[in-house]
Amino acid sequence: MTLISSAERNQLFESFTEDAFHLELRDDYSVPDEEGPFADWLRGVVDNSFMEPWTAMIRRVTGQGKAVRRVRVVTEPHTEYVHWEYVTTTLNEEAGERIRWLPRQDLPGDLVLPVGGNDWWLFDGRILAVGHFDEDGRVLGSELIEDPEVVAEAVRVRDLLWSVATPHREYKP
Repeated sequence: MTLISSAERNQLFESFTEDAFHLELRDDYSVPDEEGPFADWLRGVVDNSFMEPWTAMIRRVTGQGKAVRRVRVVTEPHTEYVHWEYVTTTLNEEAGERIRWLPRQDLPGDLVLPVGGNDWWLFDGRILAVGHFDEDGRVLGSELIEDPEVVAEAVRVRDLLWSVATPHREYKP
């Protein structure tokens, strides 16, 4: 399996034409760019400047009429990390991203998640960028998958979860 970096994965935002969708399934992410801001937030210090490269990119692509959506499947009660994500989600949405929440216990009981239950980005319903993590939760990279059957299953799961998840402004943890 060949993995690409997060920066290489983000280049897919330059080439998609209609819709980018992210399925998040983890209750904690050990992303190096977030470690300092998350630790600061735990101490009561808020500095979200680390999000500026992301939100600038999202503003640019959504300003071109492209959709960027995300469903966060989360355990309740939330981990501190998910609580922090909840608080900072307003910045994502102000940039043009649409985010919905789905408590893990509300997942359809017969749902089998594609690609081993890993997180993924789906670009234009044709390319999957599947996230891989080490045993400590650190991002290893993304695997690109274009197999039509795997992608079709991801499209089905995207549509199902988007339809049952709660929009951020309505979700009250």
